[in-house]
Amino acid sequence: MVTGTLRETHFVVGDWQAAAFGTGPADRAQAEAGVASAYASAGLAAPERYVWVPSPARGAVAAAVLAGHGDALKAAGLDELVEQARADLGEGPAGGSVLADVRTRPWEAMRAAACSEQGPEQWPRTWAETGGLLWGQVQSLVTRVRAAIGEQAHAGSLAAGNERPAPDQEQVASLLRAATLDAVLGQHDAPWLALFESLGRLEGPLAGLAEVARSAGWWWPYERLVILSERPSELHRDEPGRLHRGDGPALAYPDGFALHAWRGMPIPPDFVASLTGLTPDRISAEANAELRRVMLEIFGYDRYLAETGARPLHRDETGVLWSIDLPGDEPVVMVEVVNSTPEPDGTYRTYYLRVPPGTRTARAGVAWTFGVDEADYHPEKQT
Repeated sequence: MVTGTLRETHFVVGDWQAAAFGTGPADRAQAEAGVASAYASAGLAAPERYVWVPSPARGAVAAAVLAGHGDALKAAGLDELVEQARADLGEGPAGGSVLADVRTRPWEAMRAAACSEQGPEQWPRTWAETGGLLWGQVQSLVTRVRAAIGEQAHAGSLAAGNERPAPDQEQVASLLRAATLDAVLGQHDAPWLALFESLGRLEGPLAGLAEVARSAGWWWPYERLVILSERPSELHRDEPGRLHRGDGPALAYPDGFALHAWRGMPIPPDFVASLTGLTPDRISAEANAELRRVMLEIFGYDRYLAETGARPLHRDETGVLWSIDLPGDEPVVMVEVVNSTPEPDGTYRTYYLRVPPGTRTARAGVAWTFGVDEADYHPEKQT
């Protein structure tokens, strides 16, 4: 393996970004070899069995069953998932979790050594140039997956015919979310692994962890077996890196576990398809503020402004400032600008740029999109 001392940092970050958001079948042989290496580095015998599951959701249920929570999950209507987990796990013993030995302690030791080596001034800069570039997007994805795993408890209650949440439903959701905390995050450990590789610290105790991260999703280590999850089969993001798709799941695993999102906002699976015949009145009547913003974007800001007879807040040479007041929510404030570069057909395209609700002038809105104050915005030429 080539360490970070011999490679440009941007190549290291690029490789780990590809791993973090990678899709398709896991390289099971490489992942299992990485697990064995991680166990050996921790002074443990290699696990006797490798249990592969199609998603981290299924892995979390299996981990909860191993922790003795199977009956609680069944009481919440998750009978089928519990039976699947027991079939996945088989009859052999698992032993206790060895997460602390395999990941937590070597990880903390390497981080402490790297921090000491870098010093208090250089350490934050190194993180910002490596793992920090990936952290926000990856952590957002991890948070969403954990939340969705917990929400299986609510889905199970509805499937069991309970119109109202069962008294222990939130407890079961907490058990499932807690089970995700016992996992090594595999490909989603990419930010820290990018940092460690850039410092030449992926040899030794972390080499096995890195090998699994390049090959598979989340995994749960026990004394005698390991539960390993496949990577997503689909992942769709917008330009800023947020989960985004209008015609299907933004994140999907082989067993159907999926997340639906629009510009990073969670939406119901059939929400976009249900918006045929959308009107301004329907947008205003939507009680959920986040869904209302999605509806507004799909309907079109310019069309909404025209059909509601909205009046601009401010106008100057940079553009036009508009505000859309929405019940129970902060206003949607936008600056309308015209691209000074003509399209191939000679026309000039109009854009609507979201700006902070407190914006008072079009110039201030345009300046905000460039990351400067209104007083400092003096473009020599707009493009």
